[in-house]
Amino acid sequence: MPTTATRPTTPPAPQTLLHLDASARRRSFSRELGDAVADAWRSSHPDGTYLHRDLALTPVPQIGEAWTELCDYVLEHRITDIARYREAVRTPAQADAWAIVEPLLGELVAADVVLIAAPMYNFSVPASLKAWIDQVTFPKMSLAGRRFVVAYARGGAYGPGTPRRPYDHQERYLRDFFPGHFAVPEEDMTFLGTELVNSLTDPALATRREVHDASRAAALAAARTVGASL
Repeated sequence: MPTTATRPTTPPAPQTLLHLDASARRRSFSRELGDAVADAWRSSHPDGTYLHRDLALTPVPQIGEAWTELCDYVLEHRITDIARYREAVRTPAQADAWAIVEPLLGELVAADVVLIAAPMYNFSVPASLKAWIDQVTFPKMSLAGRRFVVAYARGGAYGPGTPRRPYDHQERYLRDFFPGHFAVPEEDMTFLGTELVNSLTDPALATRREVHDASRAAALAAARTVGASL
């Protein structure tokens, strides 16, 4: 009886996770959630590459005029291939700006999963995270095909149906930003978070402590599940 040759299966390529921390606190709820996602991912991807950048401990500089010139060149010359962005460097000042951008952008492009752990500060994301976003974002770029996970924490309650929902410019901002600037579809974005952390310190929120505890437990469980499934 003739045998049928079978092609050897190619094992999947090792994955890369880029983990960003943005909390100014060394012990924070957003860091706790981000670590839970990362630990679960690393257990599921023993051969994977794990990159960690602490944006609070080692802040990324704010963009300057030379960075805007790089963006203008990319836009004017219709450069959409990220590998060609370096072509925009024409002056010493632009070279200095690119020297900041290049390693940050290299980490981002290399990642299959981008994990952002960030608290809500003053209704929005920390300035440390915004500085990183500004440095790595260029006109009409695409990071489609990558997964983005946001592990957040906030002092109050900003979920659907809450009175402070309109003041949420943390999750809402990132939900708009990823598809709007990175061309990442909604199905490749995951958000999980702990709410009402101020119930631990604010006497006015002390009666909401149990709600916070439940939110934290649910978020940690979701973080482990999400990390293992990526």
